[in-house]
Amino acid sequence: MSSEGFRVEPGETGERLDRLAAGRLEISRSAARRLIEDGLLLVAGRRESPSYRVREGDAISAEMPEPGLFPEEIPVPIVFEDGHIVVVDKPAGLVVHPGAGNPSGTLVNALLGRGIGGGDDADRPGVAHRLDRDTSGLMVVAKGEPAYSALVGMMSRREVERVYRAVVVGSGLPETGTVDSPVGRDPDNPTFMTAGVGKHAVTHFGRIGETDAHAMLRVRLETGRTHQIRVHLSAIGHPVYADPLYGTPVPGRRLWLHAEKLSFRHPLTQERLAFEAPIPRDLADVAARLGLPRPA
Repeated sequence: MSSEGFRVEPGETGERLDRLAAGRLEISRSAARRLIEDGLLLVAGRRESPSYRVREGDAISAEMPEPGLFPEEIPVPIVFEDGHIVVVDKPAGLVVHPGAGNPSGTLVNALLGRGIGGGDDADRPGVAHRLDRDTSGLMVVAKGEPAYSALVGMMSRREVERVYRAVVVGSGLPETGTVDSPVGRDPDNPTFMTAGVGKHAVTHFGRIGETDAHAMLRVRLETGRTHQIRVHLSAIGHPVYADPLYGTPVPGRRLWLHAEKLSFRHPLTQERLAFEAPIPRDLADVAARLGLPRPA
């Protein structure tokens, strides 16, 4: 354990204890709530509830656990689960695993209590593939070896079918198409990915609907590079709607990208599994406002 503390500033008076602690200690709100409920975060030496409204000058002290993974109560819809894998419908806004700037509050933290595991990266137990923070939809996570190794092998052999729904900016796309271009780190800005460099990447798409300014696509990944769909669609002049990195951000809107279908053979039983996640209401509403087919 390490000790940390701070005093409540005048402008912070009236804030909830869990919300303020999360911001000041740079942890997730659920992690702050856990500290409070476990008696590890005190106000002037006394225990308070997470909803306690802080006052100017309150002395907050916290005993912080050493860095490492810990389970958190984060609601994540479970689509399928057995002793070897768990399939989830990841909500938008949820990071898949801990990393720089996200030490907790991730999908991995949410699933630790379900026994996920496998692989050599301690921060990514059981994670054989990922979705971006703001991409919602289906993911499969392993519950240890040998399921993890089997899933990784299936991904590399392109035996896992992943189908997405996307709304893109612009019109004039063909009914079907393929983008076959490497994807890798941008040599001028390594925080971004770019097309034309890096590893082999192939994305297939089919047009579902179109207006004068936008199109709805069904997209199938043949490979799975970081930001592949977003980079490929941007490279052909049709960035994903509201994409803040490879397109144009839209105030109050999130990236219009959803992993709607996932199918593969069970890594141990070889049973064929197929799942479908409905389009979230916020995305369906945006599509309707843009004049595109409202997803069922």
